Amino acid sequence: MPGSRSSRHKRGLFRRTGIVFPAAVVAVVMVVAVGGFAYMHSQKSTSGASSLTQALDALPNSKSIVLLEAERQQLIVMNSAAKTLSVAAKPKMVSPSQVMASESAAAESNSSSSTATGGDDSVSAPPPDPGTAQSIGYNMLPSFGFSQSSQWGCLLDLWNQESGWIYDAENASGAYGIPQALPASKMASAGSDYLTDPTTQIKWGLGYISDVYGTPCEAWDHEEADGWY
Repeated sequence: MPGSRSSRHKRGLFRRTGIVFPAAVVAVVMVVAVGGFAYMHSQKSTSGASSLTQALDALPNSKSIVLLEAERQQLIVMNSAAKTLSVAAKPKMVSPSQVMASESAAAESNSSSSTATGGDDSVSAPPPDPGTAQSIGYNMLPSFGFSQSSQWGCLLDLWNQESGWIYDAENASGAYGIPQALPASKMASAGSDYLTDPTTQIKWGLGYISDVYGTPCEAWDHEEADGWY
């Protein structure tokens, strides 16, 4: 049976509001939820930013950062110092011809000095008395190419120290004669009378000096340095 108009109006209003009201409630809930989520997200972002800031603030305290900073400061100082350097003068260049000329002059000087002194340091000494073993040695020097003026003093000192110019001098090692040959039989190449004849011994001794040292003065240098020749 048909109802009154007012009842129909109420039923129509209920139908219309029965859907709209729940939808509005849902919308409000969603807005609140979204707002809450946004608020929480902003809080987390703030907390994360704060943690990141604290981590960044802590970085300079680490050893690696400190070392890197020290190296950077050192590089700054070195660069500043390098900018202050200046070349006082250009290095002087020497041509090969100048070097060769200098070496040639030095060689000529050494040659002249060697010629004047007999080739090495000499020891001056007066000629020995005739009829002595020293006189035999002095007179025999030229036959071996030795200068009497520059080499006699060295030979005199050498055999003074070795044997005192005594033909039968012998030491504990077995060295014998004026030149102290070891063994004595080496002097046999100069003569069979090597045990008793000063001339034979001196001849062998000068030959030995010439072959091994070149000159009596060089032999004497070795004797002074090492105690033997």
